[in-house]
Amino acid sequence: MNNQTYKPASLGPAGPAGLIAIGVAILLFLVYNFAFETVGAGERGVVFSKFGGVQKQVLGEGLHFKIPFIEDIIPVDVKVQKSQTRAEASSKDLQTVSSIFAINYHVDPAQVHVVFQDVGVDFKSRIIDPAVQEAGKAVTAQYSAEELITKRPGVRNDIKAILKDRLLDFHIVLDEFSIVAFEFSPEFDAAIESKQTAEQNALKASRDLERIKVEAEQKVTQAKAEAEAQRLQAQTITPNILTLRAIEKWDGKMPTVVGGDGGVPFINVGELRDAKR
Repeated sequence: MNNQTYKPASLGPAGPAGLIAIGVAILLFLVYNFAFETVGAGERGVVFSKFGGVQKQVLGEGLHFKIPFIEDIIPVDVKVQKSQTRAEASSKDLQTVSSIFAINYHVDPAQVHVVFQDVGVDFKSRIIDPAVQEAGKAVTAQYSAEELITKRPGVRNDIKAILKDRLLDFHIVLDEFSIVAFEFSPEFDAAIESKQTAEQNALKASRDLERIKVEAEQKVTQAKAEAEAQRLQAQTITPNILTLRAIEKWDGKMPTVVGGDGGVPFINVGELRDAKR
């Protein structure tokens, strides 16, 4: 049995170079992962430095360099976002109104660093909902409960105008605003339904009265037309027509007594007939 002493394999001339290559690869990997940040589509990047805080520079979409372990790039969504908010308020006539509002909005891309510094990224709970509720309450108090229904487009425009200015203070742009629903107390809903029923009944009665009036006028007009026709017919009946009609009714027998005009005496036709016999 031969005694052999184990000797580690020599790295040779390429050993240190291999280690350097591995080190460089690791360094590049770390640099890529910690020194670059990608800002996605519909986003803007906010640069935050551990030494200088939020920077004024706003980064667009794409790959950006940052100082590893010193700077962070925070993506902020600037696409149009949708939100619904419920607001409780009182109308001008002190009716309780529960409203649901829907809005479309987006953050001003050029001011994302200010928004992030002042608000963060939780826009809905910190800015959107309070602003919508404030505008809704302010406008609702200017209308009666019934006017909120009948003047809904005007209510919408008033709330939108107030809300638009309010959100611009925080560099948030209002794209669209709509009223989803107004909800009232059961008592008010019943009163509105009763009023609508009464109005419908009154409208039906008015239409029936108008129909009866028109029918009566038609009958009067028809009667006048018939009377006028009879009058015209009476005017057209001449003595000759009366004679013609008398002839048409004659039974063929001569009258027993005939008379003439002026001095012509009456003649008894019957006596003359008996004398001839």
